[in-house]
Amino acid sequence: MSNPSPIIHTLNPTKWIDNYSDYLFRYTFIRVNNHEVSKDLVQETFFSGLKSAKNFEGKATERTWLISILKRKIIDHYRKINSKKGQAEVRMNFYNDGENEGDWIEERVPQSWGNEVEKKIENKELQHQIDLCVDKLPQKYAMVFRMKTIQEIDTQVICKELDISSSNLWVIIHRARMQLRKCLEDNWFNN
Repeated sequence: MSNPSPIIHTLNPTKWIDNYSDYLFRYTFIRVNNHEVSKDLVQETFFSGLKSAKNFEGKATERTWLISILKRKIIDHYRKINSKKGQAEVRMNFYNDGENEGDWIEERVPQSWGNEVEKKIENKELQHQIDLCVDKLPQKYAMVFRMKTIQEIDTQVICKELDISSSNLWVIIHRARMQLRKCLEDNWFNN
């Protein structure tokens, strides 16, 4: 029995903006949470794709190939940010929450609500405060927290994409949670 011939994909750079810019922008924005940086990274991706088009082997689709370029751009973006900070980590106090680690938001939510309208208003306000607190995190912490906790991306995928170890990821998640807890305590629960 003969093996079927592999599908060979071709590049069509004149269609990249129409076909892929929105998808690539959303993909980037989820990871960097900055509109301008996302636009710049997508533009850099297209430019790099044009420069390296001769290296395209056709084994992957155009979109998959562009995403692989974009992933490297995002990683480079975070490496650049981290090098500017001199690889300095934010020092903070650690709390040992044992089994309750990760339940810190839920454990602070009031158990009885007045009525459904008040509950909806309260939830919107809490969500808004959580968003504000996540935005205050160091950029790498915020990205890892969103990818793992909000988007529920697999640990191995995040580690590979960001070129970090799984233990580093869990340290970042722990530190992000502690900073979020403090922010919510200061700005939501104690008001």
